[in-house]
Amino acid sequence: MQDFLVDGYFKNTNCDDPELKEMLTKLCKHNSPQFLHLNKEILTKYPELATEGLPTVKQRLEIGNSAVTYMAVEASRSCIAKWGRPVSDVTHLVYISSSEARLPGGDLYLAQGLGLRPETQRIMLYFSGCSGGVAGIRVAKDIAENNPGSRVLLTTSETTIIGFKPPSADRPYDLVGVALFSDGAGAVIIGSNPLKETETPLFELHLAMQKFLPEEGISFKLDKQLPQIIEDNIKDFCLKLMAFGELSKDDFNNMFWAVHPGGPAILNRLEQRLELRPEKLMASRRALADYGNGSSNTIVYVLEYMLEQGENEWGLMLAFGPGITFEGILSRNLTV
Repeated sequence: MQDFLVDGYFKNTNCDDPELKEMLTKLCKHNSPQFLHLNKEILTKYPELATEGLPTVKQRLEIGNSAVTYMAVEASRSCIAKWGRPVSDVTHLVYISSSEARLPGGDLYLAQGLGLRPETQRIMLYFSGCSGGVAGIRVAKDIAENNPGSRVLLTTSETTIIGFKPPSADRPYDLVGVALFSDGAGAVIIGSNPLKETETPLFELHLAMQKFLPEEGISFKLDKQLPQIIEDNIKDFCLKLMAFGELSKDDFNNMFWAVHPGGPAILNRLEQRLELRPEKLMASRRALADYGNGSSNTIVYVLEYMLEQGENEWGLMLAFGPGITFEGILSRNLTV
């Protein structure tokens, strides 16, 4: 899969730089398979995307807007089918994407694609990056807690088309993103007071917390220092969340860890700082290996894998995004 990515990327961008190709090949050995909406047909139609310096915002949005809607509708339909209740029972929609910009927004296109009632209340979270999935769960949790009987459809959808660039010797670090990021979508239903006859709750969401690290400055890029910054700050952040459940650092290896896999280095640093056993991040590493970093989507993949392998009762959902922003939710696994 990654050999196909490397060869296709350089062929489709008409680049024959052997050093850059070797660099991407090495990066791909340590990163993950990808699912990409961008393909040869699209680049044939829009050759300017593969040319450095040409104005392409309009074209990227034209491609990306339709792509994220298609993926969001498919993921949401699958989620609603597994939920088992009719689509008319959805009362709220939280839609997350860092891959589109339009007005009306993607939330309305998703609502129409699913046939949601016109009275369905919609919220969009745009450009939250990798922390968007957990941020969306936090927002959906607040809605469910304050609206008895509500059922919130949370949907994330991302494509790499917005940030696609041809390879350049002036930007070698961009190849990390080429090897790491992927397209996809995810969806979950969040509510309170589940109906025993028709609903099977999977997680109970307790304390949610967001933290912005202002001392790091506001940035939206894949910074080389990000793994170190996360390592330096993650323990205190987790302990504040855990204190609500009367948990301490002695409980680290007795909890589940649903961590957005920003990349292998981030997972390795977190594992090292918290002295976690290797199996604690197995679901995150599996999601990264199977799907790459799908930005806001990836936490949904992690949670699904975690349920498959079985885990501890209490744990944390974690993600890290632009800013640098930390998102975390103390949660209880109801399937154990």
